[in-house]
Amino acid sequence: MSEIIPVDVPTVGESISEVQIGSWLKKDGDWVENGEDLVEIETEKASVQIPAPSSGYLQGILKQTDEFAEVGETIASIRVGEKPEGGGGSSDAPAASNSSAPTAPAPAPASRASEKSVGGAAAFVMPAAQRLLDEHSLSASDVPATGPGGRLLKEDVLAYIRSGATRPAAPAPAPAPAAPAPAPPQAMTAPPAMDAAPAHTLMTEGAYRSEEVKPMSMLRRTIASRLVQAQQTAALLTTFNEIDMSPVMKIRSKYKDAFAKKHGVKLGFMSFFAKAAVEALRRYPAVNAEIRGDSMVYRNYQDIGIAIGGGKGLVVPVLRNVERMSFSQIEGSIAEYARLAGENRLQPSDLMGGTFTISNGGIYGSLLSTPIVNPPQSGILGLHSIQERPIAEDGQVVIRPMMYIALTYDHRIVDGREAVGFLVTIKETIEDPARLFLEV
Repeated sequence: MSEIIPVDVPTVGESISEVQIGSWLKKDGDWVENGEDLVEIETEKASVQIPAPSSGYLQGILKQTDEFAEVGETIASIRVGEKPEGGGGSSDAPAASNSSAPTAPAPAPASRASEKSVGGAAAFVMPAAQRLLDEHSLSASDVPATGPGGRLLKEDVLAYIRSGATRPAAPAPAPAPAAPAPAPPQAMTAPPAMDAAPAHTLMTEGAYRSEEVKPMSMLRRTIASRLVQAQQTAALLTTFNEIDMSPVMKIRSKYKDAFAKKHGVKLGFMSFFAKAAVEALRRYPAVNAEIRGDSMVYRNYQDIGIAIGGGKGLVVPVLRNVERMSFSQIEGSIAEYARLAGENRLQPSDLMGGTFTISNGGIYGSLLSTPIVNPPQSGILGLHSIQERPIAEDGQVVIRPMMYIALTYDHRIVDGREAVGFLVTIKETIEDPARLFLEV
């Protein structure tokens, strides 16, 4: 008898007891190699991949996308076996050629899916699909299944619902035998308003009134909790200034090609602001401090978090000891973090321990905002869009590329004078970048 090895949710952090299933990278019945990624799970801090504990066939998936599982809980299993010729395939192939193997594959757990007969072939109705069938009084035999192995997916039911074939004229206890048979789904034409509806929208009684209920992701739950915590526990205040970006833009335009050729990474604006923030944090250490109980903790290092839009939402990986980093190291680290965020491969350790944060809403077109600090930090610098605006210079009105900047700070530890001085330091350093090298 083949050995069955469970696939358990691993420990992903000291304080993390629950995870959310992101997406399965392999299907039930697929051959997997030892150490090959099986499924992506989402924690409250980052996404993590669970590798296969052994080579064999993936079977008995117990948790589907968006469902929650506890650390240590079994979410699937691996049936150890020999790799089929051709380098892949499902568990059906070896079962047919090996007389000692079980004569029938293990059925999917009843708690996760139910088996239906569709068109004479066995099909599995996934839980989300079954809920939709029940809500709309449908039978699985009415809906064409497109999933692997004849599975009926949620998307199949949604497509059938949007086709308009599921709206009876009036509810009845039992279908009337004499009623004319409805037209096949492919022969019906959906109203124009329904064609324009988003693919993820569940159509209810009205074409213009729809809702979809989805569980909040672990990352979004953590973001929501921390933002509420910041609003409830800190005395937040925001101050603003504006910067003439001409000097930095000229330097970047002049050296960006040589910089990219030498270091293999683009020269962006974030490295200038990170270095300017280091100088401002040195002058005003309270912005780099935190309140710990009845004490104030001042750091003599600058670990700056850089907000990055990732595959699952906004994440803030941390650059360690930015005061010791060069421009190329800063830009290279940001580029690598952006790549990992896009692939949902950031680790929890990448997001922990920042002392200050920089968030650039300008890349999304934001002109002005009031960012919220990330507890227990005491400050966050918000950058915004660069726009050409008329300003007064030496008694003349000139057009300059200007950017609004904002500092949100915890007023319990940072005074208004320090906050204003912090932004003035950022402004002076960016408008005269030579200060970064002359230390004046």
